[in-house]
Amino acid sequence: MDQLANIVGTDDILFKKADLLSYDCDGFAIEKALPKAVVFPKNTEEVAALVKYCSEHQIPFLARGAGTGLSGGAIPLNEEVIISLVKMKKLLSVDYENRQAVVQPGFVNLKLTNSISDKGYYYAPDPSSQYVCTIGGNVAENAGGAHCLKYGVTTNHILGLEVVLPNGEVIEISENGIPDTPGYDLLGLLTGSEGTLGIVTKITVRILKNPQGKQTVLAYFDDVEDGSHAVSDIVSAGIVPAALEMMDKIAIEGVEAGAFPVGHPKDIEALLLIEVDGITAGIEEQIEEILQVCHVRNVREVKVAQSEEERGAWWANRKTGFGAMGAISPDYLVQDGVIPRSTLPGVLSNIAKISKEYGLRIANIFHAGDGNLHPLILFDSRVPGETEKALKAGSACLKACADVGGSITGEHGVGIEKKEEMRFIFSDEELEAQTRIREVFNPENLLNQGKLFPTPSRCMDVKKIVKDTVAH
Repeated sequence: MDQLANIVGTDDILFKKADLLSYDCDGFAIEKALPKAVVFPKNTEEVAALVKYCSEHQIPFLARGAGTGLSGGAIPLNEEVIISLVKMKKLLSVDYENRQAVVQPGFVNLKLTNSISDKGYYYAPDPSSQYVCTIGGNVAENAGGAHCLKYGVTTNHILGLEVVLPNGEVIEISENGIPDTPGYDLLGLLTGSEGTLGIVTKITVRILKNPQGKQTVLAYFDDVEDGSHAVSDIVSAGIVPAALEMMDKIAIEGVEAGAFPVGHPKDIEALLLIEVDGITAGIEEQIEEILQVCHVRNVREVKVAQSEEERGAWWANRKTGFGAMGAISPDYLVQDGVIPRSTLPGVLSNIAKISKEYGLRIANIFHAGDGNLHPLILFDSRVPGETEKALKAGSACLKACADVGGSITGEHGVGIEKKEEMRFIFSDEELEAQTRIREVFNPENLLNQGKLFPTPSRCMDVKKIVKDTVAH
């Protein structure tokens, strides 16, 4: 520990068990493990020195941001040294003329928008945890958010990265924020690599000018299927909302018991929260089309926010949705499947069947516009066997998404939670190709071991044995 302390200083290292307990998991609290130590570098040079030391001494290590990740990506399964980036939290520069900003990885997502809003700008990616999650963590997981339907996920807003490779070397990717430079798309590769290829120490992001106008609609449905069809109908009408969110009855029960209730009817089966933004001229026309679609789909009530305060209350209610589940259940497991919009009614029906099969309530609160589902499996870990049932139910939900041509994650990442479910969408050969990419960057596999990819299949093991036998 003395060598690590020499790099960051004795005040920026934790190694006593009582201190390490706070770092035994992230937002995926079902599995826990203690790190060897936690260090808090203050700049790129210290990160590089820490990584170089760990690499030279074959010590496993991983990076951690705010710990809000939902797939176990920051859990130290192998007694890693955790390199916490929370002290690297500066807004380094803002270039309004070129619409970009440079931040350190520990800079909180929402703080960026708050820092530039007085100039009429904002940062588009808005995960529900944006008030605490870091932009470095968002890069690692390629985080999304409610407004990614129109504006895209994190990767669509990254212009450049400074990265410490697993051997301690520091590289710049797309320096000066110039996108689409010649060569391989390393920005795309690093964004969403879940901390397995390198540690990001500086990020150049795209910032956007605030839209001229914005209107928000809240629609209540007596039937989940009607609400599901309304989602597809709105997009099919040629409207691209900034956000198109959906909650079912159990999710509504949770948010109304949470910190920001707004008085949603207790007996409705589903609601849609729809936001349109852009040039003021034309927004009213889009809102009228949305209202018409909702009426065709048997909406019980539909209303347009009459003030910024009302709009803000609706969004606060929605964005606390995950945490609000704690008001109606001792524990919950969040899943993150993606499906084609047209399959939404059928997949929600299958999730209802999974809920019945496992005897666990499942709340659905999700980004309906881009088909990014978030089934929340409610359970009680104090009841023997319920945690295991919740995990199986979550896996079944992901299989239902994969079976209709979808994916097992849209923004939360794979981590340890979904690594075996990677087989739902990739063959052994495809998984092996991806692990070979990891080996180029992380040949010793010291950085964030055991994440993202499943344990080798029997087929792959046999292939490796045959290959090694032939080689010798």
